[in-house]
Amino acid sequence: MKILVLNCGSSSIKYKLYNMDDKSVLAQGGVERIGLDEAFLKLTLPNGEKKVIMHDMPDHKEGVNFVFQTLLDKEIGAIKDLSEIDAVGHRVVQGGDKFNDSCIVTPEVEKGIEDLCDLAPVHNAGHLRGIRAVDALMPTTPQVVVFDNAFHSTMPEHAFLYAVPYKFYEDYHVRRYGFHGTSHRYVSQRVCEYLGRDIKTQRIITCHIGNGASMAAVKFGKCVDTSMGLTPLEGLMMGSRSGDIDPSAVTYLMEKTGMKPQEMAEYLNKQSGVLGITGISSDMREIESAAAEGNKRAQLALDMYNYRIKKYIGAYAAAMGGVDIIVWTAGVGENQTGTRLDACSGLEFLGIKMDAEANKVRSKEAIISTPDSKVTVCVIPTDEELVIASDTQRLVSKQG
Repeated sequence: MKILVLNCGSSSIKYKLYNMDDKSVLAQGGVERIGLDEAFLKLTLPNGEKKVIMHDMPDHKEGVNFVFQTLLDKEIGAIKDLSEIDAVGHRVVQGGDKFNDSCIVTPEVEKGIEDLCDLAPVHNAGHLRGIRAVDALMPTTPQVVVFDNAFHSTMPEHAFLYAVPYKFYEDYHVRRYGFHGTSHRYVSQRVCEYLGRDIKTQRIITCHIGNGASMAAVKFGKCVDTSMGLTPLEGLMMGSRSGDIDPSAVTYLMEKTGMKPQEMAEYLNKQSGVLGITGISSDMREIESAAAEGNKRAQLALDMYNYRIKKYIGAYAAAMGGVDIIVWTAGVGENQTGTRLDACSGLEFLGIKMDAEANKVRSKEAIISTPDSKVTVCVIPTDEELVIASDTQRLVSKQG
């Protein structure tokens, strides 16, 4: 079975085509600047070479159509006919309280995703455009949606509710939803396979640390807490997101600066975090380099960044009554050795002992704690697209 995985944003489409017989990637790439000048598709060829193709793409339908054209291209394509694609799987950021598992797309499911646009206006609208573009171009091909927050739907009420009047939850669905769920789900399962353990016996803290970052407490196979909230803004300090902040600080700044809600949201999401503290970049590699050269604000940002991860590790260990495994994943988690070491230092009282030599590994499955560490610390590269492809295969096969 061949499954095409799409992740459609407001002006972008990322894609991967899988052969699910051996889970190999047949093609991958992404479209950028849909609806804007100088739109293009960037793909990775089988030999690893990158290729950029400029193409006018006024909307998502044309974007998806150009992805299909590229997949069919005689020189750089991966298939001879669109009928070879058995199903299409989509990432959907916000499933709200409506969806707690992946499902096959129906008119009712589309309506449900549309109804949740208030909670994720940019993301869900982009996902819908992608779903409808595929439906217009390949109307008989089944589509599946995999929700980013579905893995977190097992959180108990005392973990997901905010301490505001309960009617806000009843009337406006204001609560913690969490994100990166597909990644947290994958690495929590994969680390147990890697270590030869039963996930139903393990207390796991998953650290998805990238430009956007979140952590989850996974107790005996179920998520019991996560750091992101109603939106991806809450929780850890991130590349350009503030993470946890006193709401009164936000209203105070709005009064002082005259910023309106949307302007403040832009600052907190796109001008804060590591970028806001350093004034240099949201890229942790650049921040580490600057800190090594003596830039004090870069070092401050690193200290703040790592400290918050450490706090969440401690909090989640307390929430679960201990911890057996800590997993690092995503761009920073898989590659920034200093962050992993610093965030875990000082946690020896929890039974964490890091192996500095083993910690040098990058983007490779590995144990980075010492053999006598009571808590096993691992690096597990994430594969969210494979989870989407697997769910799509499972549901389509079940449908018959």
